[in-house]
Amino acid sequence: MAGMTLDQLRIFLAVAKHQHFTRAAETLFITQPAVSAAIQNLEEEYGVKLFHRIGRHIEISEAGKLLQVEAQKILDQVTLTERGLRELNNMQRGELKLGSSLTIGNYWLPNKIGEFQRRYHGISVQCFLANTEEICTGTANGQFDLGLVEGVVSPSLKKTLEQQVVGSDRLLIVVGKSHPWFELPEIPLTELSTTDWVMRETGSGTQQRFEEALQNWGIPITELNIILVLHSGEMVKSIVESGVGATAISELMVKKELQLDTLRAIQVIDNTDDSKPILEIARPFLKLKHRQRFQTRLSKAFETMLTL
Repeated sequence: MAGMTLDQLRIFLAVAKHQHFTRAAETLFITQPAVSAAIQNLEEEYGVKLFHRIGRHIEISEAGKLLQVEAQKILDQVTLTERGLRELNNMQRGELKLGSSLTIGNYWLPNKIGEFQRRYHGISVQCFLANTEEICTGTANGQFDLGLVEGVVSPSLKKTLEQQVVGSDRLLIVVGKSHPWFELPEIPLTELSTTDWVMRETGSGTQQRFEEALQNWGIPITELNIILVLHSGEMVKSIVESGVGATAISELMVKKELQLDTLRAIQVIDNTDDSKPILEIARPFLKLKHRQRFQTRLSKAFETMLTL
């Protein structure tokens, strides 16, 4: 038995992705007969059908689905191994792949990346920004060497992802100048349900932490009058700054607006407690990494910098 090759696996994954032999050939810059031959050789070698030919179309078979999952794991590991070998040059070159939730990526992480690249000039840093849910999934799938989030890791991924606190910030409840709360020094907890709210989408770390705080305060999210749900913290900030509703937002995001007095942070007092404490929403910044995947020297070096 000759056994399968990495080139065959790459060709197979391209066909599985495009569900088309010619398109796969075009993306790989090889001929269509070469693609057909690679798939045929795999099928004959192992006595399985990887694709069903239906007229002029193809559909991946059950055997193909199994190979698709395992082939991707193999090629991901090959990529990491190649990167590891290239790093045996005192980290003079290489690539670091980061995934970050939006607030961290826009306001906290740039200084860390800048310092890292000052130390390691030849290293290429790629940073993908998305909400917490997407970054957790991408880190678990091997898309990122490290993930950075301010939200909660879902229970289904906690066994896969190792977590470490590397920073923190606060969520502030803020309103714009034309909002009735703008001139108030504080509001009672029970007043939160008396205004309109602008929120981030489900899966956002900001939204997760705010809903968690509301639950701890004994306020169901359903009691709030949510008029807008947006996928961008910057958009949430701009809309609230224009006078529409209130929001819970990262202190890092609104520092300038608070200084300019175009937004104001509202203290919330727990009027259900005789001592009337001020309620705050603190949240950690979490560094995530896969518990079992190979970790490159670059990744370890960046981890160290995050905790400095």
